[in-house]
Amino acid sequence: MNFAATVDGRATIGGVSGPIGSDTDTALLAGLRTRFDAVMIGAGTMRAERYGRVIPRQEKRKQREREGLPHDPLMVLVSGRLDLPWDAPLFTDGGRVLIFTVAETEPPETSTSVQVVRHEGAVDFSEALRYLRHEQDVRALLSEGGPRLHAQMQAAGLVDDLFLTIAPKLTGGGAPRIIEGELARIEPLELGWLLEEGGELFARYRRA
Repeated sequence: MNFAATVDGRATIGGVSGPIGSDTDTALLAGLRTRFDAVMIGAGTMRAERYGRVIPRQEKRKQREREGLPHDPLMVLVSGRLDLPWDAPLFTDGGRVLIFTVAETEPPETSTSVQVVRHEGAVDFSEALRYLRHEQDVRALLSEGGPRLHAQMQAAGLVDDLFLTIAPKLTGGGAPRIIEGELARIEPLELGWLLEEGGELFARYRRA
C-alpha cells in the first residue's frame, strides 16, 4: 500500500493527493510502480485522480522488460457499479486494465484493453488477490488507495507493507486520512526504513 499524507494525517488536498508530496515523492512512486506486477486503486480514486497509463515513459517500460516483468503493470480497478470516467487517459493511452465489480452491465468500448471479473454482492478482496495470483501471475501488487479500499484490505489482513510519505504540511479540515473504515483490532507495524529530504519523510512499514 502506498500513500502520501500531511503531518495532520490528511490524504488529499482539494480532493486529490497530488498537492501533498514533492517531486521526490512523485519520483519514488514512479520507481515503485516499475517494480510491481500490478497496481490497484478504487473507483473513487480513479474518479478523483483520472489516472493515465501506469508507466507512461517508454524507457521505463523497456526497463521492466529487461528485468523480466511485463511491459506494463496490470492496472486493477475495484468498482462496484462500473461508475468510472471512461474518457480518462487510462482508457485511451494503452496498457492493460482489469476491473473487479458486482455490476452486471458491460463497460463501453475503450482503446485500452479492459477485462471485467464479476463478484456477487460485494467484491471479495481475498478472492480477488487469489485470482490475480493464479490467473494473472501477479506476485507483487501495489495499491494506491483510496482510504476506504485501504481499510478493506487491512481488515482482510491483505497488506504486507505500507509505503508512507509524510509531507511537512498542515491542512486541517475534513479531508480523509489514509485509512477510512473500521478495523477489528489495532494493527501493529514495524519500521523497515525511514528517509528524509527537505523535511519530507519517506517510510516503509511492515506488518508486525
